[in-house]
Amino acid sequence: MRVTRTRAAGAASKESCTPGRGVGPSATKTELDRLYRKIALRLLPFLFVAYIVNSIDRVNISFAKLRMMDDLGLSTATYGLGASLFFVGYVLFEVPSNLYMQRIGARATVMRIMILWGLITVATGFVTAPTQLYILRFLLGAAEAGFFPCIILYLTYWFPAARRGRITSMFVLAVPTAGILSGPLATWIMNTFDGAHGLHGWQVLFVYEGIPAVLLGILAWFLLPDGPTAATWLTERERAVTISAIESEQASRTAPAMSGGVFRQLLTDKRVYIAGFVFFAMYAGFNVFSYWTPTLLEGLGIDDLTTIGMLSTLPAIGAVIGMIVNGRSSDRRLERRFHVAVPLLIAGICFGALLLTRSNVLLSMILLTTAATMCFGTLPVFWTVPPSYLSPVTAAVGIALISSIGGVAAFITPNLIGQITVATGSIHNALLVVGALLIVAAVVMVKGIPARVLQEHRAASTTHTES
Repeated sequence: MRVTRTRAAGAASKESCTPGRGVGPSATKTELDRLYRKIALRLLPFLFVAYIVNSIDRVNISFAKLRMMDDLGLSTATYGLGASLFFVGYVLFEVPSNLYMQRIGARATVMRIMILWGLITVATGFVTAPTQLYILRFLLGAAEAGFFPCIILYLTYWFPAARRGRITSMFVLAVPTAGILSGPLATWIMNTFDGAHGLHGWQVLFVYEGIPAVLLGILAWFLLPDGPTAATWLTERERAVTISAIESEQASRTAPAMSGGVFRQLLTDKRVYIAGFVFFAMYAGFNVFSYWTPTLLEGLGIDDLTTIGMLSTLPAIGAVIGMIVNGRSSDRRLERRFHVAVPLLIAGICFGALLLTRSNVLLSMILLTTAATMCFGTLPVFWTVPPSYLSPVTAAVGIALISSIGGVAAFITPNLIGQITVATGSIHNALLVVGALLIVAAVVMVKGIPARVLQEHRAASTTHTES
């Protein structure tokens, strides 16, 4: 088996086997199931907890908003701008972060990102003016840039595409899990520790929720191997089987010529923009729940912090269900496009229908929860698609580029919703725009990504799994 020097595989020795050269050891389905279960149990718990902390630190401003607006003199539109500036830094630094990850490895990247974002979150608790908040939100986005695409790429070092839907769904379940935890946790901290250390409750919130990221960043150095060849807890045969599975998958895809450079090739690949637009729309939907759920609940006449925190968990619970059910259904049928398109269509309809139920708490919560179930249910399935048609050479930059396009929506959406809400006096008019965007994305997903591309990859993955 030929071996070539590369940092992309993230091995301790910085080596990985070149795709398409030789055939690795065959393994039965039972052996493969046992192997991937072992890998998942080693990697996913830490990654899952890290992503929970990441999600909480990103959106805790939505709960702090309920009390910090008066202290800092923020309007709804100003808050929307502050929330969205996070994604300016995120988009600008996401591709460079993923490229740098290929040089220094996954564990060093995760450590750097988590320590920086934790410290910036703590610093946010000490802002005294809107300008300071804007600067720190931008820096938080710059610090966090690359975390999600880094993990998505990292998982491709370990798991073949046929298993990646389930694995990715388990990882991204951290987002709705954070949604379940963040509301009650944030409101409890703000109510219980208001005045502690001479700080307002919203200030204590940022300080207390920033510290775990720093600690987890330090642990990442010790818990995350850069790739299979660096995993001392795998036997020699297990490492060979793991590497062989990834090689066989990569060999089924033709790497593009490198004369124009990876980035230039991606900029001319329409599939990147198609996937990017779909993720753009998905992110717009995610941001409704990340930054505006407390405001929506407050608009329904609910002003008690504890009640808002508890009700905000319902869409998050729905999101957990959606991710599990849709991810497993997609893997079982080995179908991706409609498992993204249909949920997006339903979510778009639900957002539009909220305009009709704005005076009814029960119906509004049903629609919000359904929209969250559908919208977040697309996340693990969607991220199995780009690695299926991007070559091993372009995957790292391609994933980051698609994620960055989604990050543009993450910048636009909070700001746009804030502006429309101020201009029209109702957040529901802004949700009509988000709903329409999701419906268009559902059509683009089906029409823009050929089934043939994913079917060819499915055949290659199935053949290896059954060997």
